[in-house]
Amino acid sequence: MPKPYTIKIFVPAGDPEGIRIIEKSNWSGAGLVIPRALFGEGKQRKEMARTGVYVLVGPSEESGLPRVYVGEGDPIRPRLEQHAAKKDFWTTCFAFTSKDENLNKAHVQYLEARLVNLATGAKRCTLDNEKIPSLPSLSESDAAEAEAFLEEALMCFPVLGLGVFSTAGTPTSSAQQLWMSGRGVKAQGYESAEGFVVRAGSEAAPDEVKSCFPYVSELRAALVNNGVLKSAGTRYSFTQNYVFPSPSSAASAVLGRSVNGRDAWRAKDGRTLNELQATDAKE
Repeated sequence: MPKPYTIKIFVPAGDPEGIRIIEKSNWSGAGLVIPRALFGEGKQRKEMARTGVYVLVGPSEESGLPRVYVGEGDPIRPRLEQHAAKKDFWTTCFAFTSKDENLNKAHVQYLEARLVNLATGAKRCTLDNEKIPSLPSLSESDAAEAEAFLEEALMCFPVLGLGVFSTAGTPTSSAQQLWMSGRGVKAQGYESAEGFVVRAGSEAAPDEVKSCFPYVSELRAALVNNGVLKSAGTRYSFTQNYVFPSPSSAASAVLGRSVNGRDAWRAKDGRTLNELQATDAKE
C-alpha cells in the first residue's frame, strides 16, 4: 500500500510560477524546477554545480503528448547551458541532485537510463532522446543506492505535474468501472487520481470524423506511434492500460471525434459519469 509522505516546495522569489526548490522528508535528494524564461537566474543556483539528472519538458508540435528529454551531467549546469542554446522545444527543466553530493557520474548515468526506460514503457510522452542510453556497470551496492534515489524522485514528479514516467496503476476497490460504445467499437475504463484510465483490450475507431478537432487526431497519431493503439482488423486495440488527462480526452481518442466524456462513459446500470458524480455529491 502507498505510504504518506511530505514534499516541501520552496519558492525563493515568491512567484509560484517561478523557480521552485523541492525537498522530500527523510531524503538527501533535492529537486529544482526552472521555467526556461528564468534559466539565466536558475543556473546560478548551487544545485546546478552538482552531479545530477534532469528532464526537459515542452509541448510537441507533432502530437498531443508532451515532448521530453532526459539527461545527466557532472555537473548539470554545462549540459543545461548547451540545451538552452540548442534545444528549442523545452519550456521547463526538472533537475534532481543530492544535497550531500554523494551522486557520481555512474549513478546519474544509471538514473538517466532508468528514466528513459520508464518513459518509453509508459508511452505518455514523445521522447526527444535520439539514443536510448544503456545501464552502466555498477556494483550491487551502487545500483541499490541509485534505485533508492530514483524511487524517491519518482514520488516527486507527479506532485510537480509530470506523470510521464508512470503507467496506470491498479484500480482501487472503489473505482467505478465504466463502459462506452460507438462507431463500431467498445471500451472500458475508470477514473483515477491521475485522470481517466482506458483499460487494455479496449477498442478504438480506425479513423477520425471530418469534424474532429486537430488535437484529437494528433493524440491518436501519437498513441499509434507509441504502440498504445495497435491495428486489430477493422479497428484499433489498446495494448495497455493508459491514463488520459480527462474522461473527454479518453472518449475522444476512442471514438475519433470530439465528445463529452462525462456523458459518454456509463456504468452498467446506464447512468453516465456525470450522473454518478452528481449522486455522490448529494450523499
